[in-house]
Amino acid sequence: MKQADIDACFDRLAAIMPEPKTELEYRNPYTLLVAVALSAQATDVSVNKATGPLFEVVSTPEEMLELGEENLRSYIKTIGLFNTKAKNVIAMAEQLVSKHDGQVPRTREDLEALPGVGRKTANVVLNEAFGEPTIAVDTHIFRVGNRTGMAVGSTPTKVELLLEKRVPEHYKKGAHHWLILHGRYTCLARKPRCGACVIEEKCTYRHKTKP
Repeated sequence: MKQADIDACFDRLAAIMPEPKTELEYRNPYTLLVAVALSAQATDVSVNKATGPLFEVVSTPEEMLELGEENLRSYIKTIGLFNTKAKNVIAMAEQLVSKHDGQVPRTREDLEALPGVGRKTANVVLNEAFGEPTIAVDTHIFRVGNRTGMAVGSTPTKVELLLEKRVPEHYKKGAHHWLILHGRYTCLARKPRCGACVIEEKCTYRHKTKP
C-alpha cells in the first residue's frame, strides 16, 4: 500500500471513531496492566467479566498480594490459562512493590522485566495508560497489516516496526486502537466484511468479499 493510501485510511478510521480506546475495563495503570496480562489468548469480554468483581477489591499491587494467589484464581478461573496467569500476576505484584514502590513503570524495559509481561502487553500499557505512540501488534493488527498491505511482515515485531514507520505521526497514538477494532469487527479472520469497510478501496487484499 502506498503511503498516500495509508494516510487516507487513517483519515477515514479517525473520522468514524475520533477517540478510540481499549475495550478492556480498568481503573488505573495497575489494573490495566493486570487486565492486559490476563487477556492473552482470551477475549476482552471474558476478561472484563472476571476483572469487574476483582477490581472491586483490588486496585494496587499491595492489595493483590493481600488477596493472594488462591483467591485470585477464584476470580479469574473462567479465563484460559488462569493458573499460570495467577502465578504471574502475583509475581508481578511482588516485583512492583519491591522494585517500583508499587507503581507501574513507564519504560518498555522495566515493563518487559515484569513476570508475564511481553512486548505486546508493554506496548498496550505505554499507549493506553501513559499516552505513548506505541503499537501493540496482536492477531487482529497482524492480520490487518498484512491483508491490507499497510505493513507486510512475517512476525508481529516486523509488522510493528513497519507500522511505526508508515503510520502518520499525528495518528500514532490512536493507530493501535483503530487497527485492532477494525480487525475485530470488520476485517474478520475467516470472512472480512469488505462491503462495510471504510478503507476497502485502498486495501490491496486480492480476495475481497462481496457486500
